[in-house]
Amino acid sequence: MISVLIADDHPVVRQGLSVLLSVQGDIAVAGEAADGAQAVELTVALDPDVLLLDLKLPVLDGVGVLRELRERGCRSRSLVLTSAADQALVALAMQAGAAGFLYKDVDPDALVRAVRAVHDGHTLLAPEAAGLLVTGGRAAVTGIGALTRREREVLALLADGRSNKEIARLLRISEKTVKAHVSSVLAKLGAADRTQAAVMAVRHAGR
Repeated sequence: MISVLIADDHPVVRQGLSVLLSVQGDIAVAGEAADGAQAVELTVALDPDVLLLDLKLPVLDGVGVLRELRERGCRSRSLVLTSAADQALVALAMQAGAAGFLYKDVDPDALVRAVRAVHDGHTLLAPEAAGLLVTGGRAAVTGIGALTRREREVLALLADGRSNKEIARLLRISEKTVKAHVSSVLAKLGAADRTQAAVMAVRHAGR
């Protein structure tokens, strides 16, 4: 069962998200937070698997929440769900430790899939967000060209249909390290999941 904490300052939004997630057989809503400080407090106290986090929160904004949770070493993975259109927020949120970034106009089914993907260790970006990543005010290097040598090796094995366990064995590294490389690859490619990353790798190889 995936436990989720919802952090949003609008009661109607919290209620709607709670209903959407609660009817899923594998997801349980652990609690709700109405401001950033409460989001930090409840995340520490309840230790949810996933924190569904708005960026526009009173008391402490979403980026502040992410930074505070990272400093405290919280294991919960954060999925940003926001209506904020500020381009810089995408990069700030990901740099602060977000595992995913979606906009509130996302399809409900896609949101549920995103919660599961983030829980499973994937990094997930809305297509619009992936195109807006900025670093120091300049466009970030994304795509195949942004991958390190090791990340390219991991991607090649992903494209070959290999599991994390198989990749770890073939590259003689730990599964935890493989998981970290996969998350980095997905983030740099702006891919929603392993399958999409594999497709991108195959297309790139065919050029």
